[in-house]
Amino acid sequence: MKRKIFAAEHEAFRATVRAFLAREVLPYYEQWEKDGVVSRDAWRAAGKQGLLGFAVPEEYGGGGTPDFRYSAVLAEEFTRAGAPGLALGLHNDIIGPYLTGLATEEQKRRWLPGFCDGSLITAIAMTEPGAGSDLQGIRTHAEDRGDHWLLGGSKTFISSGILADLVIVVAKTTPEGGAHGLSLLVVERGMDGFERGRNLDKIGQKAQDTAELFFHDVRVPKENLLGDLNGAFGHLMTNLAQERLSIAVSGIAAAEHVLEITTEYVKEREAFGRPLSKLQHIRFEIAEMATECAVTRAFLDRCIEDHARGELDAVHASMAKWWATELQKRVADRCLQLHGGYGYMAEYPVARAFTDGRIQTIYGGTTEIMKEIIGRAVLG
Repeated sequence: MKRKIFAAEHEAFRATVRAFLAREVLPYYEQWEKDGVVSRDAWRAAGKQGLLGFAVPEEYGGGGTPDFRYSAVLAEEFTRAGAPGLALGLHNDIIGPYLTGLATEEQKRRWLPGFCDGSLITAIAMTEPGAGSDLQGIRTHAEDRGDHWLLGGSKTFISSGILADLVIVVAKTTPEGGAHGLSLLVVERGMDGFERGRNLDKIGQKAQDTAELFFHDVRVPKENLLGDLNGAFGHLMTNLAQERLSIAVSGIAAAEHVLEITTEYVKEREAFGRPLSKLQHIRFEIAEMATECAVTRAFLDRCIEDHARGELDAVHASMAKWWATELQKRVADRCLQLHGGYGYMAEYPVARAFTDGRIQTIYGGTTEIMKEIIGRAVLG
């Protein structure tokens, strides 16, 4: 089924992204996987190529276009290349809206140029050892000390936590915290008391640095409050639809790509004197996955179009997120099975697709949380 959501300028951008991947990412990716972190040079190269800050106004160095289809192209191509470690989607689609939508004019001039040229890498710190999807359980706290906030606590599983120069921290600014007592504070590299813990050893996406962060009485200037005091909960809810759509876009792209790899593999691999593709069971497996991917792609493309028009709601974003990522997990598992023993070998792309994609149903809101959101909307 031919896709109809992209115009000529989006396909031209796709060619640019593929060239960037071939030149600046793929030759170095194996080393980044070993190092557990990508090179900062790659971030600066991405900025120079115009891959950062699509929606940031031109006056701050950005692309000046809020068209999410450019982000979709970027996510699709990085996913197909098997290179999630350079977390441009996190930077552009998840953190970017907080800075463009909530920052004061002074904050925008201070942070956005570096955000767009790749010299300032960003992260958002919500998850804690005892609080994941449940924001009510956040313990990191900030005390008002007149001209600054005194920030204390810790965060974990923070993507880009090692490289980040600017971290948006969700903290309690009232004793009770919860929906009406959380604020967003921006912690910058070099602030006294801000420490990074381990670069966590994950089963997949090893080039993506994921860290523990510690805040030991960090003096955060009052001018680093992002958005409204005690307004973090509302700010977080506002931006979740795009975050979940971005993850869903990667999910369907990953499912389609691993299916393509597997389709070629079963045509070439022989068993019992003939290609695997001649076995009815294999054909049925491929047929089922191809159908599931096609149906999911049609829904995702509709969501992308709706979001580009500002019409995507939280319920449909949640549907997209849980369905596409569960499909990604299911297809990767079935495709690995069809590869037999070779699928278990790390050198095969299907093995990396299996481990890299497993996090997709967890971060950005678990599948269970997505179903709860949908269920509440449907049932009231």
